[in-house]
Amino acid sequence: LAYFYFNNSIIPMTAKSILFLTGSLNQTTQMQQIASYLPEFECYFSQFFSDNPVIASAIKMGILDNTVMGRPLRHKSEQYMQVHGMKMDYQAKDRKYDLVVFCSDLLFPKKFEGTKTIWVQEGMIDPFTSISRIIQKLKLPRYLSIGTSLNGTSNLCDIYCAASEGYRDYIIKHGTDANKVVVTGIPNYDHLEKFRQNNFPYSGYVMVATSDMRETFRPEDRIAFLKSCVEIANGRQLLIKLHPNEQKDRAIQEIKLTCPSDTLIYTDGNTHEMIANCEELITQYSTVVYAGLALQKPVHSYFDLTELNALLPIQNGGSSAKHIASICRDYLLHEGPKDMYIDKLNREPISELDYAN
Repeated sequence: LAYFYFNNSIIPMTAKSILFLTGSLNQTTQMQQIASYLPEFECYFSQFFSDNPVIASAIKMGILDNTVMGRPLRHKSEQYMQVHGMKMDYQAKDRKYDLVVFCSDLLFPKKFEGTKTIWVQEGMIDPFTSISRIIQKLKLPRYLSIGTSLNGTSNLCDIYCAASEGYRDYIIKHGTDANKVVVTGIPNYDHLEKFRQNNFPYSGYVMVATSDMRETFRPEDRIAFLKSCVEIANGRQLLIKLHPNEQKDRAIQEIKLTCPSDTLIYTDGNTHEMIANCEELITQYSTVVYAGLALQKPVHSYFDLTELNALLPIQNGGSSAKHIASICRDYLLHEGPKDMYIDKLNREPISELDYAN
């Protein structure tokens, strides 16, 4: 029998199971980091899914291929999980779980009703719009907002882990109970300073990080955007990093038609290292803008920069995953009504827990 340490006590490992819902590679690696601090539990992973028959049909037809539920991103995520030995249970078909960790609450599968749930912020949340307001007022499905403006606002999960005080305020303002929301920081965006030490071969360029607006059914004049990037660069070399979800052939052709011939084009690679080496950062709707702000780069964004600075994920030296895992463990071992744990969470901040096999 194996044991671990919890609050200075030795406790035998249990057979309790946790399901982590994944999506983009960023979401997948975040969940992987959290699970790495929970070795005493059975941790499984599933690409984000819906048990709504209409959405399930749309996925099969390929209509949602450019979303985290679609086949391309699911395939990429599952490839990563296979390489890293992460146990998969797509759509939670193989077992019943004691805790489910959500990367999004835009959809909430009915099979998880009654299960303990925790939502973890993945990155930037899109601006709240008039469409978002109409959807909430008419109680329409949250995914109709197209973007992520309503992510974290459903109030359906038991606990919400937010990137910063600014995002905590946003989540509460738009629908989730204040006592459910705790600021933990988020993995992948909580220690951006470390990326200054890197082996990326270029530096001194103006970097452009594009977004997948067209792929997620939002309008964009890409040619006009690229022309504005050329103007901002003002003779300096451009490096363009395409969003992982973009139609790459189309995007590359547009760049070659619009930008100088020495423009560097990347479809993959470590975006944070590229930002660390740039002189200036141009973004659209992208979480990577926070890397530019944290690293004190001149930044351009479709968002208001004052608001972005208020929303900037807390920089805690990379301890967010451990903090979130501590909440997962504490909540999973909690016996009694969920409300009692929520009250405890608000009264007593979760400490960093020491454990060993």
